[in-house]
Amino acid sequence: MTISIWITCFLASWIFSLSPGAGSVFSMTNGLNYGFRRGYFGVVGLVLGLWTVFIAVVIGLGALIQESPLAFNVLKWAGVAYLFYLGVCQWVSKGSPVSINRENVHTTTLGRLVSKGWALNVVNPKGYIFMLAVIPQFIDYKASLPSQYLFIALTFAFTDLVVMAGYTGLASKALSYLKTEAHMKMLNKVFGFLFMVAAAVLTTFHQVGV
Repeated sequence: MTISIWITCFLASWIFSLSPGAGSVFSMTNGLNYGFRRGYFGVVGLVLGLWTVFIAVVIGLGALIQESPLAFNVLKWAGVAYLFYLGVCQWVSKGSPVSINRENVHTTTLGRLVSKGWALNVVNPKGYIFMLAVIPQFIDYKASLPSQYLFIALTFAFTDLVVMAGYTGLASKALSYLKTEAHMKMLNKVFGFLFMVAAAVLTTFHQVGV
């Protein structure tokens, strides 16, 4: 993987992590209910779930793309369509204020927070589709695949850990700025636009090594 491709992957991972969704709501809710230190264990679960989805997606994907340029193009344009669709959905979404429930602070174990975060990403079909859309764009199928997959997995994990720390900390300290539907709606429009920009950028990608 060249440095230019990795930088593009790095930027894409920030958009993926920053965009409001189930993971960000989960992190903000944990920050509200349990504070940053305890709530951040939920983020560990989210990353473990992200890696589970990643492994499930890459198994068999490399051989398919390497043998079929048509498969690459199908995935590429499906990815463009899906990212644009996500952008539109995010743009029109009203958003939901995050609720506070402090009754279970001492009864919820750290293991439960991790498992809930893991399950949230594993059962979310959007994660699988997103990975299918973006992973092929950053892979040179004529080079060693395991090291490239490792770099991508670590990149997505790093940005997710940083971004979700921000969401968790924001919720535990200053979530009043995002409590109203109007604020969440504005945030959704910003990231909806970013998804559409990502879709436009994806149209310029070509299969590496062909």
